[in-house]
Amino acid sequence: MRTFITFLATATLAATAHAAIQVGQAAPDFTLTDVNGKTVKLGDYKGKHVVLEWTNPNCPFVVKHYGSNNMQGLQSAYTGKGVVWLAVNSTSKGHQDYMAPADLSKKLTTWKSAPTSTLMDTDGKVGQLYAAKTTPHMYIVDPQGKLVYAGGIDDKRSANPADIPSSKNFVKAALDEALAGKPISVATSTPYGCSVKYN
Repeated sequence: MRTFITFLATATLAATAHAAIQVGQAAPDFTLTDVNGKTVKLGDYKGKHVVLEWTNPNCPFVVKHYGSNNMQGLQSAYTGKGVVWLAVNSTSKGHQDYMAPADLSKKLTTWKSAPTSTLMDTDGKVGQLYAAKTTPHMYIVDPQGKLVYAGGIDDKRSANPADIPSSKNFVKAALDEALAGKPISVATSTPYGCSVKYN
């Protein structure tokens, strides 16, 4: 009986999270602490486009996009256009991939990462709220606070950086369209990468 109840609770949580992140609906607000100990609230950025990037520097798919400077290039290009870019690390403290804030900050500095903030979601609540499944898993929130994109960074589901130049970058395309006031052509796609290490 307990197993069934646990399953039911898990299924209900998953259904709630799934319902909360539908493109076209309001993006769930959240408050997290960044790697420098500063409190960051999504709602404070209303009026701006916001990218949410789930990350884990120990994941080869994340390394694909950072080792090639693809992710940093996107971060720099779009924060330069007024977009807020929040990298979220939902890796549990109990997992071997976990990095303390200072270590994570040092790694990202080595990579010359350029998000607006890198946020710690150690208990995984925000990741589960958004049903973030992979690293990377990408979301775009519009200035009204509505989710307008959710999915993968691109259409080449590999860990090989050589695939980046020939890939269709969904995040870049969606940001370009959103900033131009156009509807998003591809508003959802299947995310790929390592599973988010919730436990």
